[in-house]
Amino acid sequence: MATLLLAAAAYLLGSVSFGVIVSGAFGLPDPRTYGSGNPGATNVLRTGRRAAAALTLLGDGAKGWLAVFIAGRFAPPGSVETVSALAAVAVVVGHMYPVFFRFEGGKGVSTALGVLLAFNHYLAAGAAATWIIIALIFRISSLAALISAVFMPFFCFLLYGAHAYTYAVGVVSLLLILRHRSNIRNLLAGREGRIGRQDPGAGIQDSRGSAER
Repeated sequence: MATLLLAAAAYLLGSVSFGVIVSGAFGLPDPRTYGSGNPGATNVLRTGRRAAAALTLLGDGAKGWLAVFIAGRFAPPGSVETVSALAAVAVVVGHMYPVFFRFEGGKGVSTALGVLLAFNHYLAAGAAATWIIIALIFRISSLAALISAVFMPFFCFLLYGAHAYTYAVGVVSLLLILRHRSNIRNLLAGREGRIGRQDPGAGIQDSRGSAER
């Protein structure tokens, strides 16, 4: 019962969409209504508001870390790693399919990074370094995320071998790839957007607070 409650708590925590909340606080349009339609930091950055994008990134990453931390702290004795792994998957699923926002969530990259950080800071560093290198070279966030997702289970296996964390990271990696299906199609067609490019149709608020759409 405790395991199920902790998994449910992780899902509910993941369902808190910081992209939507931060955008509302900054007077920006709902990120699900422009650009990629993804309530994540990269899409929020299309408005040109770097502070809003940074807070979205921080919030989405922090909830991934917090979910795993809470699960490990309150897991039944002898099952800490298994319950933490389950919470890791649950919080990412919550971010992707948030019950509080009509199940319209993000791609899960930032939340996955928070999960990796909770597991092992070397694991998070490896995934983050992979993302940064690919992003700097190609300036395409989705490509960086996809390549990082492919390498995540490999990094985890190097650290833990066949372990509950490795299985959880494998599931999270698969979820990330599945959530990037439209990005994969755009990449193959050469239509994928680049990091930092402001979307002229983003619906940025004017001085009177009305959306320019």
